[in-house]
Amino acid sequence: MTPETIYALSSGRGRAGIAVIRLSGPAARSAAGAVGADGLAARRARRVTLSDPASGEHLDESVAVFFPEPASFTGEDVVELYVHGGPAVVGGVLEALARDDALRMAVPGEFTRRAFETGKLDLTRAEAVADLIDAETAAQRRQALRQGGGALARLCDDWRERLVAALAHWEAAIDFSDEELPADLEAGTAAAVAELIAELAGHLDDAHQGERLRDGIHLAIIGPPNAGKSSLLNLLAKRDVAIVSETAGTTRDVLEVHLDLGGYPVIAADTAGLRDSAEPIEMEGVRRARARAGDADLQLLLFDSADWPPRESDYREFLGPRAVVAVNKIDLKSPAPPATLGGLDATPISVRTGAGIEALLAALEAKVAEGFDAAQAPVVTRARHRDALQACRQALERFADRESRMVAPEIAAEDLRLAAQALGRVTGRVDVEDLLDVIFSEFCIGK
Repeated sequence: MTPETIYALSSGRGRAGIAVIRLSGPAARSAAGAVGADGLAARRARRVTLSDPASGEHLDESVAVFFPEPASFTGEDVVELYVHGGPAVVGGVLEALARDDALRMAVPGEFTRRAFETGKLDLTRAEAVADLIDAETAAQRRQALRQGGGALARLCDDWRERLVAALAHWEAAIDFSDEELPADLEAGTAAAVAELIAELAGHLDDAHQGERLRDGIHLAIIGPPNAGKSSLLNLLAKRDVAIVSETAGTTRDVLEVHLDLGGYPVIAADTAGLRDSAEPIEMEGVRRARARAGDADLQLLLFDSADWPPRESDYREFLGPRAVVAVNKIDLKSPAPPATLGGLDATPISVRTGAGIEALLAALEAKVAEGFDAAQAPVVTRARHRDALQACRQALERFADRESRMVAPEIAAEDLRLAAQALGRVTGRVDVEDLLDVIFSEFCIGK
């Protein structure tokens, strides 16, 4: 069946210097010609005068480029119109295109889905397009670009090729069990599978770094009441997020703010002051604070210089490799020695004057970079990827059970097939029709 020709605004909405309107499908070139973008040569920009074919009204002076199939983003004939980005201009051109019976407005993600369906992108690269559009920090951008470059796809394809080879050897042993085959065939297949299991485990046991970097790294600011946690959160956010008061126990619930910390996406949470209390609401706030700190990727322990040093035993559960310690209000009193807590260096700061804040930010950035190194590639960035890789690993581990493998070699072969299919679901090398609507619905219209 001949595919429909679709069109949409492919750049962001709102006023801009330039807006991009994309058409894709067999009627893209003729439809563009109908509004004035005619006579387009392949991959050559041409200045055109756009007008409404129904009324003849002049719409814009723009630039148009024609990308013939298959050398286009979608693998189909594509025309892109670069028009002035005012709402009236964009709206006028879209209205003129809407009157063409050969065209249909694209649904969210449809251009990228067509790129996948024509083999221009695998699923991981398609998802990277959405991640790149949504990237708010440099680390997210770098991760999306690596994914878009095919880092995870190449790894999964390599694993799948090795799996298929192992499956071929195993099935040969089954099919020709009565004939003389190399003695090490079974051992070689088992060794190849064991190697794959180890590599999969190395990528799955990564503390969900890729997902954390994509969605945001959680930082919990914890400490006793009146240490300045809410003031520090406001300083980091550069706006009033939390209520600041000298009354201890003001913060009852967990307050969050999204930050760009050294190029990494961080979700910083202000929590209730940690202390013993008989007041039910404050007790619940303290419980939530401890729970958030325990679940967080990083903890920032903040103390008042007047009460420094605290009893280490009160905070031992948080004094680990994911923690940073700071002592606030040094403008009022210099912190007493020691300069460490639980073996962690304490950074002296003043939220009021800004003293030491740069050093604290540097310590936090170093801790984030240490745990979420953006140079590590390839990484698992979505729960969908992780689920498929875990299914692959489980199937391989069933095959690795030698007793079961030798008793029922046909079932063992099926485990290898299931493992290969699971890997194929990551990149879309197998039938994944049920996944496509979910994946591409996350895109905006025009992508």
